[in-house]
This record gives sequence, structure tokens and C-alpha cells, in this order.
Amino acid sequence: MRFARLLRQPVSMDDSDLIREYLETGDSALFAQLAAKYQDRVFRLAVSILGPGFEPEAEEVAQEVFVLVYRHLSSFRLESRFGTWLYRIAYNRAIDTRRTARLRHPHVDDEALAQLPAVCEGSDPLAHVQNLEHRRAVRACVDELPDLYRAVLYLHYWNESKIPEIGELLGVPEGTVKSYMHRARQLLHALLKRRGVVHD
Repeated sequence: MRFARLLRQPVSMDDSDLIREYLETGDSALFAQLAAKYQDRVFRLAVSILGPGFEPEAEEVAQEVFVLVYRHLSSFRLESRFGTWLYRIAYNRAIDTRRTARLRHPHVDDEALAQLPAVCEGSDPLAHVQNLEHRRAVRACVDELPDLYRAVLYLHYWNESKIPEIGELLGVPEGTVKSYMHRARQLLHALLKRRGVVHD
């Protein structure tokens, strides 16, 4: 009886098997299963690029990404990692969205600003943020950072993602993430110092 129950349980399939079977059968349930596995991480990656306060735009980016994946899945090389391929599409799509005129000088309400972390460990300059005006200055300075550095800070401090997850989302080794983090902190500190928000 126990063996019979085990036979009736769905077999867990890895990404390559799911994709291969979907391409062979066209079963939309298989693609839905693949999308469900990654949709939250794609959304969080999009938010890390667009920034707090742009969750609706991040939702749109995530939807567009899966439409693109649906259309071009046949071009995916099965020997590659699907997650890496997917996150690169999501990253590029979010960057394109951010660079539209509407997002170059975004309005971010006080509620979104309040979500920025007020205290961070170590030498991170965000630890100096004490009030809403300082948070506004931090947001403005973070927006001046290069795309990768900004994404790393948002993922780590706002989204509370760990180093390994950030590496997976950005498609880089953990050591590279740590280097990005270190450089991002240095640049952010310099920008905040220029605005008089922090002092040595």
C-alpha cells in the first residue's frame, strides 16, 4: 500500500527536465510550474533595480520577463542553468524599464522611504540614517550608484537577501558580490559625505 501511494506522488523534476518535456508536449502546466518556482525571485530582482516604491512596475517587469521566456524558451540551451538565463533577462528588462523617462526622476512617497533600512551592521553608511530627510538623501545617493552596486545594496539591506542568493540572482560568484558590496558602500559613503549626511 505504501509503495502504491509513493507511485501516485508527483515526481520532482529539475528545470532541464521540465523545459524538455514542455517543449516536447506543449503542456502549459509544466511552464506554469517553472514560472511559479521563479516568479518571486524575478520580482525581487526587479524591485532591487527599480527601487522601493516601484513594486507595481516590478510586477509588470516580472510579467514581461515570463512572456519573453515563454516565447524564447526553445532557444534556451539545456546544458546551461535556467535560473542564470532567466535572471539575466529579468535584470536587463528591469534596467531598460528604469531608464525610461518616467523613472529617471521618480517620485517616492514617504511610506516607501520608510522601508529603507535605518540601521545596518558594520561600516555601512546607512547606519547613520536617522530621519526621513536623511532617508531621502540616502535614496537620492543610492540612485546615483551604478546599476549593479545599487541592486546589491537593495537586495542585501532592503530585501534582506543573503550573499549566495544575490550571487545567484546576478549571476556572479559570492566573492564578486562581496566586492560589489564593499565598493558600493565606499561610493555611497562618499556621496553621502558630499551631501553632508555623514561625516568622517
